[in-house]
Amino acid sequence: MKSFFDFTRMELAGHLGSIARATRLYHSVYRDRVTAIEHFDLALPSLVSCFESADGARRYLFQLADGEVVEGVLIPEKQRFTFCISSQVGCALACEFCLTGQLGLTRNLSAGEIVSQVLVQRAEIPSGGASRFSVVLMGMGEPLQNYENVLQAIQILADDHGLAVPLHRITLSTAGLMPGLERLSKESLFPNLSISLTGATNTIRDRLMPINRKYPIEDVVGFVRGLPVSRRKRVMFEYVMIKGVTDSAADAGRLSKLLGGLGTKMNLIPLNQSPDLNFERADHADILRFQQILLKAGVTTFIRKTRGDDVSGACGQLKKAGLSA
Repeated sequence: MKSFFDFTRMELAGHLGSIARATRLYHSVYRDRVTAIEHFDLALPSLVSCFESADGARRYLFQLADGEVVEGVLIPEKQRFTFCISSQVGCALACEFCLTGQLGLTRNLSAGEIVSQVLVQRAEIPSGGASRFSVVLMGMGEPLQNYENVLQAIQILADDHGLAVPLHRITLSTAGLMPGLERLSKESLFPNLSISLTGATNTIRDRLMPINRKYPIEDVVGFVRGLPVSRRKRVMFEYVMIKGVTDSAADAGRLSKLLGGLGTKMNLIPLNQSPDLNFERADHADILRFQQILLKAGVTTFIRKTRGDDVSGACGQLKKAGLSA
């Protein structure tokens, strides 16, 4: 029996022979939270473990129907929640600063497995908590390597008769896979786009992100430069601050020239450290200096606040840790 969460509303209408019936079912499942309907599987991933950070973030281990495990992170904010979800079991890109890359890739997730992570996390929102939430595909995996299922999931999440998550509250994070980016640029549905640079030169980026050898930094930035302004404003670059590797004033200067005139934002991410990584977080003073150089060059630049690192739930730390907990 196929999972209900794999179907777009129009696909469901084709299966049922009625758009009105499909719309009613979408409303019942996604709005009224009905947990059983005939002829469809409404099973959600099992919650294996939950690790709560001192800052309120929660890291979840979800077990899928075949026994595989993926991670998600619920991040509470003042007026909303952010659900960080996975698109793959593991990741094939092997970025040097990311623990998920050490796992390798096991398989892609189906659209239903992606959507259902959101439903599990929504159910975890405390009673009386804010119902508004954002979804970020920043968990395990490279979303653009699972293009069809990820786009299907985004369509399901954004459907006005279901969860109705606005596209400006859905973010797809990528290491910069050019074929996927070019394909996405032609879609009618265009979520926020977060592109990891983490290196101001091809030499450094080749070392840290092997995918750069195939799709160099100039091509990635050039793609963004070619987007219509309305879509370019939906793009944010991310840059991991690694001590002695990516944190020099010279690197900030190179980035300033590379990104000049784009009008996009830059998010500086202090490295989330681990004994399994051979890098250290850049000093705070160097991160601030880096930010100031970019700001003076007209690049809007933020420093991301680390959340959930004490439970291995921060960016780059997802490695299915704690299965025996």
